[in-house]
Amino acid sequence: MSLRALLEAPGVLQAPGVYDGLSALLVAQAGFPVMFLSGAGLAYTRFGRPDLGLVSMSELTETVAVIRERVELPMIVDGDTGFGNALNLQRTVQRLEQAGASAIQFEDQLAPKRCGHMRGKQVVSADEMVGRVRAALDARRSEDTLIIARTDALALEGLDSALERAEAYLEAGADLLFIEGPRSVEEMERTASRFAARVPLVHNLVEGGGSPLRDAAALDRLGFRVALYPSMLVHLFARQAPEFLARLAAEGSTDGFADALLDLQEINGVLGADTLLARAARYA
Repeated sequence: MSLRALLEAPGVLQAPGVYDGLSALLVAQAGFPVMFLSGAGLAYTRFGRPDLGLVSMSELTETVAVIRERVELPMIVDGDTGFGNALNLQRTVQRLEQAGASAIQFEDQLAPKRCGHMRGKQVVSADEMVGRVRAALDARRSEDTLIIARTDALALEGLDSALERAEAYLEAGADLLFIEGPRSVEEMERTASRFAARVPLVHNLVEGGGSPLRDAAALDRLGFRVALYPSMLVHLFARQAPEFLARLAAEGSTDGFADALLDLQEINGVLGADTLLARAARYA
């Protein structure tokens, strides 16, 4: 089912963050309706770097293609600021759409951007971001490829300015709106009362990011439609891996924590090795 069709049904779409074929496969096997490839998740896992705008368009596109080759689930892709001017952004849309993105998120930060929950952000003018939205819409080949307009202005200019920016982005044709970094439930209620009946709203649930609401049910009650969990799997891995690496160094074996690991047969089961081998046997 397309992301556009999913958004026509009631309820919040929970979109866990993915960063490679395995993470995407696990999200699909868990039964989620949509996945989210965030710039942060990709920077963390592929490069071991923070989310400071270091990922390039070609690296992002390659990752989208790798994931799409393995998993059919609708994919929301973080396009950051578009990787340049309006013409660069249009090429970004075309490349990501071709690679398999179902929706592409662009933000009004000044490049190089940084994580929306970090200090030191800067934003471009609302007019420049309107140009980004229009350029993205003109570049897409299918209207089923949705454009998400995100504003990071709340932390810098206040809620009123962020709402006015979002209004301008909606008027420019954005398919979904994303007002990053609300500081209170009241700010989220004001956002929802203005936009929820007119356009799907996106919300970021970053561990430690300071969101005033932490669960999908609360977002549903306000009228938000998409809940992003951009780095949950990475945060889980980075929390647990040092403990097990320390045990391996001390004990010289994984036997002491084997119950916490998949073995070779189990991981091959997750990955579908038998199905792949059976397909290969048809051509033997």
